[in-house]
Amino acid sequence: MSDRADEGPATVDPAQLAALASFSSATLHEAMGRIGALPAAIKPIDRDIRLCGPAFPVFCPAGDNLMIHKAIEAAAPGEILVVDHEALMSDGPFGDVLAEACLARGIAGLVIDGCVRDATTLRAMGFPVFARGLCIEGTDKLRTSPLGAPITLGKTTIHRGDVVVGDEDGVVIVPHARIEEAIEAAHEREQKEDALRAALRAGQTTMDLLGLRDR
Repeated sequence: MSDRADEGPATVDPAQLAALASFSSATLHEAMGRIGALPAAIKPIDRDIRLCGPAFPVFCPAGDNLMIHKAIEAAAPGEILVVDHEALMSDGPFGDVLAEACLARGIAGLVIDGCVRDATTLRAMGFPVFARGLCIEGTDKLRTSPLGAPITLGKTTIHRGDVVVGDEDGVVIVPHARIEEAIEAAHEREQKEDALRAALRAGQTTMDLLGLRDR
């Protein structure tokens, strides 16, 4: 898969996106062997909003937001900006004006390892935003970096075209090459959990169902 944004996004089948969107972030994380989770501090500013779409990774140096502006221009409709802002908590490089720009270009959401501002307006706009927190401090527009190149947030590396799934619990990244595998594994996990719930309602315990007594 290319790391260069100007060569275009990796194709994700809409049916696959719809399937991934039907699962929780936790289910996908567990089904894939406990990979793909972004740092737990990154949460939706509106807990009722869900997110699912292909990633457009952006490295935006702390204290600056020039590359977010450029990414909004470069990303394809339906992509989600996934921004490495170096986990900075002392500025807010994204707000309602940039959200308006994203909506105008069909960008499907923002995940940022950093803060945003204008939270009340962002929630009213219905634009999906996942962030570490909120900060009113502004930023410079001076520093550049390659667009669409892979970034790493926590233990997870994100490439363009990987699928971002977010909900109230957090955000998980599904590698592009593992999309179909993740869908099948998540279906299997849900079926097993349904059976487990039925057994619990019938009076069995997790100690027996999960074989924990020998621990």
